[in-house]
Amino acid sequence: MPRWEPGVRERLVVAAVELFTEQGYDDTTVAEIAARAGTTKSTFFRYFPDKRELLVAGQETLSRLLAEGIAEAPEGATPLQAVAFGLDRASSALGPLNRELGPRLKAAVAASTELQERDALKRVGLAAAMTTALVERGVPGPTAQVAAELGVLAFKRGYAEWSDSTGDAALGTCLRTALDELRAATTALG
Repeated sequence: MPRWEPGVRERLVVAAVELFTEQGYDDTTVAEIAARAGTTKSTFFRYFPDKRELLVAGQETLSRLLAEGIAEAPEGATPLQAVAFGLDRASSALGPLNRELGPRLKAAVAASTELQERDALKRVGLAAAMTTALVERGVPGPTAQVAAELGVLAFKRGYAEWSDSTGDAALGTCLRTALDELRAATTALG
């Protein structure tokens, strides 16, 4: 096997999700993940500091894409319209593999307190990236925070719907629909 074989990171993520689903997070070792991915433990540690970090593989990219989409929204866009641009940009980076892994990853997270904690930290990081991007557009802090939190919730809901469905709906459509539903729900808050 070549030393820098392409696709190693993705293979490690797929192997981990498969093993977490089959035998649980706590009972899965880094050595098993590496073996399933066709690589070594030392290669695993080149990509991830520990097995928990597999859950957030790509979080930095996702945060960057959300922020870029918000920054590129038209000048007169409302905070939620800007968030919608961020969601559109982020959806362009997720493909069939993400859709396939979604339900299994969701099940693995639901079964592990440690992964639930890491997932919560991931959501905090995404919200922080969107809040910063909104504030940089001149949106007041509290408004930016609320819009960013709605964006994270829309991402979570839309991604779940997309990955659980067998239809042809695009991720971007699912994310936008979720955001629209949340926007409508805020009117009931009073």
